Amino acid sequence: MLGRKGKRLLKAIILLLSAAFIFSIAVYFFYPNISKLKKENPKKSSFMDYREKQWKEEGKKITIRQYWVPLSRISNYMTKAVIISEDDKFWSHGGFDFDAIEKSVEKDLKEKKFKFGGSTISQQLAKNLFLNPSKNPLRKIKEGILTWRLEKNLSKRRILELYLNVAEWGEGIFGIESAARHYYGISAADLSADQAAHLAAVLPNPRKYNPTGSSRYVHNRSQIIYEIMVKRGIVVQEYEDVMISPDESGTAPTPPPLNDRMTSPVK
Repeated sequence: MLGRKGKRLLKAIILLLSAAFIFSIAVYFFYPNISKLKKENPKKSSFMDYREKQWKEEGKKITIRQYWVPLSRISNYMTKAVIISEDDKFWSHGGFDFDAIEKSVEKDLKEKKFKFGGSTISQQLAKNLFLNPSKNPLRKIKEGILTWRLEKNLSKRRILELYLNVAEWGEGIFGIESAARHYYGISAADLSADQAAHLAAVLPNPRKYNPTGSSRYVHNRSQIIYEIMVKRGIVVQEYEDVMISPDESGTAPTPPPLNDRMTSPVK
């Protein structure tokens, strides 16, 4: 049994720990300075620092590759594919997709796992820029605060631009320009619809999947993304397939396979 002094000491320790916990969360309402991101590009993200420490511990000699590009120099196919793949309600929500979060929680409870899925692009940006891949509840609370601040201080276009430039696309590959050069030998501005769909398809786990590999998962997911772009009119069939009139029998010519029906990026 604890004596009176012991109880007082225990109470003081609990109060101190509680205060430290609250402070560790509250500080994210003021730090870091997010408003400067309106015009300044971050030199290095917290995720990059995390990976460098990880590589050092594993004895790997990997150099980060990142080439910053404005949104105007990123293929419109790429921006559309990422939104379809990662956050289809991006333009309308305030940083959180509560329907997706609810479904994710229900799935976690059913599987008795806590993966905290349903993250929006804004949430992923908050994690990539300022936090780490940990899935513990405390990190998710911090992520929520930072997401709210990002949405409050930055435009949607700027959030998307930042995300596309800091997202991880493979071991040491950060940002869409670096990914486009590494996987396809072209700039982000020249990515086709099919290439964009494949790059977007690997974002859930870019260190496991290769957009140019033979993974069935990547193939199926990229096809779904591509087909959604076709249905929404983002990808249009080649000019001659669209403009040619039906023949005299009243039937139109058979269109080429899905993967062949692509045009250059929409400006």
